[in-house]
Amino acid sequence: MAVRTPVYLDHHATTPMDPAVLEVLQRVQKDHFGNPASQGHSFGWAAQTLVENARHQVAQLVGAEDREIIFTSGATEANNLVLLGGAATSGKPCKIISTTLEHSSIAEPLTRLQEQGWDVVRIQSDLDGLIQPEDIEACLNDDQDHEVLMVSVIAAQNEIGTLQPLEQIGKLCRRRGVLFHSDAAQACGHVPIDAQAMNLDLVSISSHKIYGPKGVGALMVKRTHPPLPLAPLFFGGGQENGLRPGTLNVPGISAFGEACRLALKNRDEEVLRLRQLKDRFWHRLQEQLPGVYLNGAAEPRLPGNLNIRFDGIRSAQLLPRVSVLALSTGAACRSDEPGPSPVLMSLGLDSNQADSSVRIGLGRFTSQEDVDFAAERLIGAVEKLRQE
Repeated sequence: MAVRTPVYLDHHATTPMDPAVLEVLQRVQKDHFGNPASQGHSFGWAAQTLVENARHQVAQLVGAEDREIIFTSGATEANNLVLLGGAATSGKPCKIISTTLEHSSIAEPLTRLQEQGWDVVRIQSDLDGLIQPEDIEACLNDDQDHEVLMVSVIAAQNEIGTLQPLEQIGKLCRRRGVLFHSDAAQACGHVPIDAQAMNLDLVSISSHKIYGPKGVGALMVKRTHPPLPLAPLFFGGGQENGLRPGTLNVPGISAFGEACRLALKNRDEEVLRLRQLKDRFWHRLQEQLPGVYLNGAAEPRLPGNLNIRFDGIRSAQLLPRVSVLALSTGAACRSDEPGPSPVLMSLGLDSNQADSSVRIGLGRFTSQEDVDFAAERLIGAVEKLRQE
């Protein structure tokens, strides 16, 4: 089968919309333009029905109740709502425990809170890019200065793909009565996320990471009595339990729901296929290139993730030589920031090693032919650069 170029291998930045999801988006945009808050006529009722159906589909993906799903513009908004909305209800600076592996939509609000007097502790990962539960436990036990408000740990690291031990950390948080949040934007739909089994109180979810449209996501807020301490970031309506005002994006939400349904339906099969493709890619590189290394633990890892470095080759030199491949040097959210990736540096890599790293993200529509073509092009480009 002929390979269509360019070959897209940047699925951690975003994913193409699944055709079935696009069909839902277009149909709802065309046929169901009503406002779900308009409860006096059939247009509003139809829109509300679509929203609630999508709410159920999102809830199913993360093992939650339908009423625990709050729709947002994406995981970035959900993360900010958790941290800044949670802090707004505390009445005083407290402690938040997080990690050095977080996405910037967690890291930057934490820096803002730190500037306001909050005690922010960032747990360092080990050299494999994994957080050790005992480090979280030690920090939970050391709360003499500030009460611990929350623990926030990314589910799947967006550059190196390592999966964090949420279930073990959740047990620690539950025993201490501390809120547990996870930014699961990269994980949901690709690996199992079960809020109940993992003792998660808050989960951030993104549509465009699971073949849905951009501009929509969700925050799972565990239903408790009294409700979890969370304040809205902005105001102007009572939508989404008062936490996210504004007219709901019904087409986007409906398409997001369909993306969640497909992800849950196909997840096990897709995990197996992507792992096989990833292993094929990695083995070909290892067999034909000396001095190629994997950044982060081989397992547990997102099934379609490879983050690799090539001795003596800077990624800024390599990527223009393989422009037929859509690759990245790291997180899309910090692509305009100079310097090596802080996540890679936290693994013990020096700046040269971090600058020689490339992130490869395989996805639902990646074929074996795509993988073989990409491996051949990368091998050829690295060999030529080493000869120059």
